[in-house]
Amino acid sequence: MPPKGVRRAAGLRRTAGALAVALVVTLPGLAGCGSGGGSGTSGDSGGKGSRGSQPPAAVRLPPRGAGFDYQIGGAYPPPKGVRILSRDRSDSPAPGLYNICYVNAFQAQPEERASWPADLLLRDAHGKVVIDEDWNEPLLDIGTPAKRERVAQRVNQWIDGCAKKGFDAVEPDNYDSYTRSHHLLTAADATSFMTLLSRHAHARHLAVGQKNTAELTGVRERAGLDFAVAEECGQYDECGVYAKAFDDRVVDIEYTDAGLRSALAHWGGRLSIVRRDRDVSTPGSKGYVREVR
Repeated sequence: MPPKGVRRAAGLRRTAGALAVALVVTLPGLAGCGSGGGSGTSGDSGGKGSRGSQPPAAVRLPPRGAGFDYQIGGAYPPPKGVRILSRDRSDSPAPGLYNICYVNAFQAQPEERASWPADLLLRDAHGKVVIDEDWNEPLLDIGTPAKRERVAQRVNQWIDGCAKKGFDAVEPDNYDSYTRSHHLLTAADATSFMTLLSRHAHARHLAVGQKNTAELTGVRERAGLDFAVAEECGQYDECGVYAKAFDDRVVDIEYTDAGLRSALAHWGGRLSIVRRDRDVSTPGSKGYVREVR
């Protein structure tokens, strides 16, 4: 999830451009129509075999080791050298870059809580809604196949919005929310739900990034995940886990000098690494930080 302090924005976001060096993977499987997802099909074929969700057509992957910026706290002109960009779904993509669409997929944003059916908010044995205390976000109930389908119907509408705007990929956040569910949800629930989202995104020609959750990289093919969006993998010595699982197709956000130094020392030139401030703020804001060194 984003670092503590970021206010996630509500509403649809994104339109995207294409990155000439972005890679193309053609995988057999589901029939379906898609809109957008970036233009162009140049580059070498990438990826490690077919994904569990079996995309029906070309899915563009982010280039390895390219300049990256993380703008989920608000869009601003991409800094020089940036070729991969992540923005919230309510923003638009940047022309000519590889654009990733941020979607809060496993939890409800506080301002959107009332729009969710009450039975789709995870509840404990006393009927109390289970909350991610860091963000004051209710967890969504993905504990049964029927509920996963209903939650996916809503989230997939946001994914459709990403595709219509022209994004190249989607970043479904809070894949690890089962770890905050007080054992009411399992890793299998999370993977099953992610598979639904990945299948839908692939049918719209969007690649799908695994957000954090290093412990589930071993099932990334079954879940239909194509690359990784890792927070502080340098700080916590997890970059190698993502690099191995995703063949170096990893974008990493560090929030400390030490984390940035570690990531660059071990993975500079192989992964896409940036340091941002914990609020992921925009230039001109107090505390704004962006470093790549």
